[in-house]
Amino acid sequence: MTETTVILALVVITALGFDFTNGFHDTANAMATSIATGALRPKVAVALSGILNLIGAFLSVEVALTVSNAVVRIQNSDGTPKEALTSDGGTALLLIVLAGLVGSIVWNLFTWLLGLPSSSSHALFGGLVGATVAGLGWAGVNWNGDGSKLDGVIGKVILPALMSPVIAGLVAAVGTWLIYRITVGVAARFTDNGFRWGQIGSASLVSLAHGTNDAQKTMGVITLALIASGEWTDTTNIPFWVKASCALAIALGTYLGGWRIIRTLGKGLVEIAPPQGMAAESSSAAVILVSSHLGFALSTTHVATGSILGSGVGKSGAQVRWRVAGRMVAAWLITLPSAAVVGALMWFIGDLIGGLGGALVIFLILLAAAGYMYWRSRRTPVDHSNVNDEWDEPAERREPAGTAV
Repeated sequence: MTETTVILALVVITALGFDFTNGFHDTANAMATSIATGALRPKVAVALSGILNLIGAFLSVEVALTVSNAVVRIQNSDGTPKEALTSDGGTALLLIVLAGLVGSIVWNLFTWLLGLPSSSSHALFGGLVGATVAGLGWAGVNWNGDGSKLDGVIGKVILPALMSPVIAGLVAAVGTWLIYRITVGVAARFTDNGFRWGQIGSASLVSLAHGTNDAQKTMGVITLALIASGEWTDTTNIPFWVKASCALAIALGTYLGGWRIIRTLGKGLVEIAPPQGMAAESSSAAVILVSSHLGFALSTTHVATGSILGSGVGKSGAQVRWRVAGRMVAAWLITLPSAAVVGALMWFIGDLIGGLGGALVIFLILLAAAGYMYWRSRRTPVDHSNVNDEWDEPAERREPAGTAV
């Protein structure tokens, strides 16, 4: 077994670890409103979401190809690795990918610990961009393609990040307003029951859409690593074993449930009624599915949050906690650069040590950081038993809970 093979194995394991954190970090995007309104019991909701994420991961590869072809410049026009970058067997490029993944996972876990629904997608791209700039310079990142179409980090990552929450919020606001106009005069007990059933369908569609978008990002990263090591040259396809392993990792993470973030989205932003929940989920699903079809690696977190805020704006007299929303937006703004800084730092540490030793050191740093944040989370645990507690209730008055993932 060569040194390159061992580093490649570390990259694959770390990538699947990111996929797992992506799953439990983003479960809230699909199921927070259904849990908050009582449309689904918490454990049933995360189980359903996990199954649909698994299925959705196999439906498309457009976003995966965006990651492997449109973010980092390591390929020639024919898709083969650049000879100058693979003279060492791909070790240097694998270190860049590994460092980027560590940056993204650390940020994902940190925001999960704080209960902030930041973007796993931007954490991933930020980590990769930071490690690439550190290792290859600014020219190593594909910022905007050749200018003939929306491409690169600017066209397929940053622009969708700015536009998607606004579009989703507007669609959800209009949908919520129409729902309440159409059902005016109908007893709340009838509308709530009906819309709770509708929420099951719309939340399921969001989970399916999430699988078609977010699971593919890790597929793209692993394919990127395979290209860097010379194990894969077809840039128009993803190996089946990569699809299957990524689908299982994100489904498992989703099933475990990111209860801290589910609580923030379901209870912290808006006091959601079933009609609002259905409008928000339907809006999110529509935006995510269209973006996946176009190959835009958007943030499903941005979309879901925009939709929930839109559902609050669309309902007359609804309470919207703008301070919580402001914290989320602040987290959005610093996610990509923060993950980039961590990714760059990890690359410098790995490069300073060099080779397999450097890769092992940054992998151990990741394990230590993850263990510490999990330990900190146990001080104020959140799980299915207290995820729907009143938002303004002091944390010390909540009942102790079990596993907090």
